[in-house]
Amino acid sequence: MLELTFFGLAATKSMDLNYYKRYRMEIDLFDRDLNCRPLPQGYHVLPWDDSLLEAFALAKYNSFRGEIDANVFPCLGDLNGCRRLMSDIVHKPGFLAQAAWLAIYSPDGCSKPEYCGTIQGIRDKTGLGAVQNLGVTPEHRDLGLGTCLLFHSLDGFRRSAVRRVFLEVTAQNTGAIRLYHRSGFITTKTVYKAAEPAYST
Repeated sequence: MLELTFFGLAATKSMDLNYYKRYRMEIDLFDRDLNCRPLPQGYHVLPWDDSLLEAFALAKYNSFRGEIDANVFPCLGDLNGCRRLMSDIVHKPGFLAQAAWLAIYSPDGCSKPEYCGTIQGIRDKTGLGAVQNLGVTPEHRDLGLGTCLLFHSLDGFRRSAVRRVFLEVTAQNTGAIRLYHRSGFITTKTVYKAAEPAYST
C-alpha cells in the first residue's frame, strides 16, 4: 500500500480505495462525573424527539461538511445523505433515544433557533454503547457545546444500563481527540477505514 497525504490527512491507498487512520476510544461510565459547565446564554440542548429528525440532520450536515470525516463518510457532506443517515440510525434496533441530543442557539429565546450541534448513541449487539457523529457547527465551537453534548449522551447511556461506551475518531481530528481524552476516553485500538463511496441522490 502507498502512503498518501492530502488535505492535511494521512491515508493509505490500495488499488482504488483510500484508507483513513482512525482510533477506537473507550470509556467506563462506572462512577464517572458527567457534569459539564453551564452553556453560554442562548444555548440549550434538547433530547431526541421524532419531530426533530430534520433538525438533527441539518445540525449533522452543517457540522461535518468540509471537515475531515466527510472525506471518510461522504454522506456527512451531503444534506440528503445526513437525512438518510439519521433515519438509518434511529431505526436501528439498538438506537438509544436517551443518548441522542441536539444543541440549539436562540439568543433571545423567541427567534427561530439555530441547530448547532448533535450526537446520537446506539447499543450494539454486545451491550456496548457506540457514540455516533458528535458534531458542532464551526461558528459555535470552543464554547463547551461538544463536551455538553457528549456528557448528556454518556449519561443517557448510563441511565440505559450501558456501562462501557466506545467511538471512532479520524487520527487527524486532533480537536475531537483532545475532547475525548479530557472526557476520560482512552485509545484502545488503531484501525484503517476505507472511504465509503460518494453519496448520490
